[in-house]
Amino acid sequence: MKDMILKVTELNDTTEMMASEDYKERFKAEYYQVAIRYQKLKTMLDKWDNGELTFSPTCPRSTYNMQIAAMTDYIAVLEARAVMENIEL
Repeated sequence: MKDMILKVTELNDTTEMMASEDYKERFKAEYYQVAIRYQKLKTMLDKWDNGELTFSPTCPRSTYNMQIAAMTDYIAVLEARAVMENIEL
């Protein structure tokens, strides 16, 4: 997945959106939350690859690889739905 430019960059920025009566706002919050988590995990994995981690991960790398692959697929589905539902992310 290529680098994303997000309008919302912190999870706590999505709290009001999650409580919105408007499903499009809740949808955006869901998208931003998974995208933020994806970017944070990707940053960790990049540091791992470069020997720059300041901790020892508990799980094997293969587990993180499965997680980031699932997140990539989930983001792609949300982006496709956004187009179909005319939701600007």
